[in-house]
Amino acid sequence: MSRKTVRRSLWCWLALSPIVVLVLFPFAVMLSTAVKPIDEVLAYPPRWLPTRLAWENFADMWQAADFGTALLNSLVISILATFLAIAVALPAAYAMSRLPFRGRGLYRQFLLVTQMLSPILLVLGLFRMAAAIPLGDGTLVDTRLGVIIIYGAFNIAFAAWMLASYFATIPRDLEEAAWIDGCNRAGAVLRIFLPVAAPAIAVTAIVTFVASWNEFTVALTMLRDPSKLTLTLRVVNLVAGRYSVQWNQVMAATLLATLPVAVMFAVLQRWLVQGLTLGAVK
Repeated sequence: MSRKTVRRSLWCWLALSPIVVLVLFPFAVMLSTAVKPIDEVLAYPPRWLPTRLAWENFADMWQAADFGTALLNSLVISILATFLAIAVALPAAYAMSRLPFRGRGLYRQFLLVTQMLSPILLVLGLFRMAAAIPLGDGTLVDTRLGVIIIYGAFNIAFAAWMLASYFATIPRDLEEAAWIDGCNRAGAVLRIFLPVAAPAIAVTAIVTFVASWNEFTVALTMLRDPSKLTLTLRVVNLVAGRYSVQWNQVMAATLLATLPVAVMFAVLQRWLVQGLTLGAVK
């Protein structure tokens, strides 16, 4: 590596260092508070580093928040909602990018406009609809299935719009070559088109998963049974309505709640970059 390259890298890191500090500072405070003894959390003057690592905060939080059950609920709801949104958005995005039909541009604009609506504006209507749909001895209210359907429906428009934009950049020659070799449209899509579009599908799935994982308003409205609450509700319950808040437990719960998303992104990031740089035709 030449001196010019090293010098340029150093200048780039110096320029980016303020942004890195701003991004990592909240996580540093969260980690520091999560491992502090309770008497050092609100001590004045504040201590940045604890005198000892209070790992028992995580065990106490796990019991107080029923973290394991909430973690399982969030994983099940977020994963199934992501699969639902991608399964519905894939054919819609393919139709918008490959099949000409009247009003296609207007439909794309409609999908974009729907993203300007906040879920809180629709939550009352969604609750009334869920309460009117029978399921077993009750309704969709206070069920994980109801939350999965709502999360999936919320993310379908964004997933279809994002996938359609990427699908439009894939050369049509790939599918036409498959047709010449004897594939029908469905075979060309499954064997040629979708593998090329895998990076875009993965990126869309990650964004949809994170949106479902972090959602709060719909879960707060739809879920009542403590055994069905998601992580966002459990973390809030550690603070809301309490005279004394155990901030070390709150930060421990928040830290563990961010790990699944961080791990998933870290694992898939290299694969995504590799897939995007390979190109469609070799």
